[in-house]
Amino acid sequence: QGSLLYLDALGAAFPRALARRGTALLHWTPGCPRAPAGWPLPTLYCTPALAGTLLSRAAALRVQLLFALRQRALHVLEVGLAAELHDALVALHTEWPQLAQELALGRLSPQPGLPEGVRDQLQALLTPDAARAAELRAECTRGFDGIALRLWPQLEVVVVRTAHGAERLYCDSLRQADCRGLPFYCPFYQAAGALLGVNLWPVEPSPRFLLCPDWAFCEFLPCTANKESRTVLLDELWEGREYGLVVTAQPGEYRCRTGEVLRVAGFHKQCPVVEPVRRESQMLSVRGESIPEEQFCQSLCRTLKMWPGARLIDYICVESSLLGDSSGPCAPHYEVFMELQGLRDLSEGQRYKLDQCLQEDFPIYKSFRFKGSIGPLRLHLVRPGTFTRLREALGSPLPMSRVLCEEQLLRLVQGSVIS
Repeated sequence: QGSLLYLDALGAAFPRALARRGTALLHWTPGCPRAPAGWPLPTLYCTPALAGTLLSRAAALRVQLLFALRQRALHVLEVGLAAELHDALVALHTEWPQLAQELALGRLSPQPGLPEGVRDQLQALLTPDAARAAELRAECTRGFDGIALRLWPQLEVVVVRTAHGAERLYCDSLRQADCRGLPFYCPFYQAAGALLGVNLWPVEPSPRFLLCPDWAFCEFLPCTANKESRTVLLDELWEGREYGLVVTAQPGEYRCRTGEVLRVAGFHKQCPVVEPVRRESQMLSVRGESIPEEQFCQSLCRTLKMWPGARLIDYICVESSLLGDSSGPCAPHYEVFMELQGLRDLSEGQRYKLDQCLQEDFPIYKSFRFKGSIGPLRLHLVRPGTFTRLREALGSPLPMSRVLCEEQLLRLVQGSVIS
């Protein structure tokens, strides 16, 4: 039912979007071939399902990108996560000469994570296309701003399964550069493994989701000052208010407080229409100050405006307790690892700007800093490609958390620090 609602909304807004083999799917599903929402429409895609099942995320996205490049008359780019499209286009930036050669020869080069037997199966689907290879070389030589529309002139929309929370950074980055001029459509709202709502408004810039009452049993905790504990149901929601989401996905399952906070944006035929606001499950808190992920990102983006020429590619936060003795004899603090474009180093004064913005935006953090209960934030720059390797190491097609909690992954990031 959700898939049909999505396809109807997509086809109404973009009439050529459902053309045969007019959609390229860039989505890593190791060992399990399926589209992000699970609808069985193989004739819709020009990318082979086998490519997404590779155990290597990098190999899967590169192969899918190659098959997408073959299809000039592409109407839709569909991805599970905005980070997947981001990483695939980063691969295009660095590997376009090799990709052009593979297009021209109709041959798939050996690469890590691509078993020989699977490579033979995928290569059988390729045919030499020297004209398309020449077009790829010409467009990439011109640069990568707006590259998506230059490579696929008939492209109408980018469909992203998850575009809120941690993925919003990648959507914004893609809109400003590689996918300039393209609308982004996030069709579904999912939480706790359950499909809860569908976006019936593909052309609107901010996704809104119609909650469907029979897909899962949802309860809502009002976000009020008095911390009211009683949950309310769909027919008790008020427009403009925020609620924490509690889900029971199937009969017999335990109730799950998802950590998602939703704002009621309105109603559609008496059913609530909601906007995801933040994830309370993603917090920075070394003294109980509880800085939400989205608000931290806003402070970081405000800081970036004070660093002329800097563009944020990616970042992750760590609480000093995870660093152990390597953090030194100091008060608990945050450490932030960033990949920047346009700046190779930051002065101590520039680094302090982020701590200063956090103090201005969060009075409780400022009070702890003033008392010395929380130490100054430490900021590190990492080399390009660090976060692509981190997502590979995570080994999961789920969105990457902005608060790192695993020592092994922390060591990977620390080993990439350049400043």
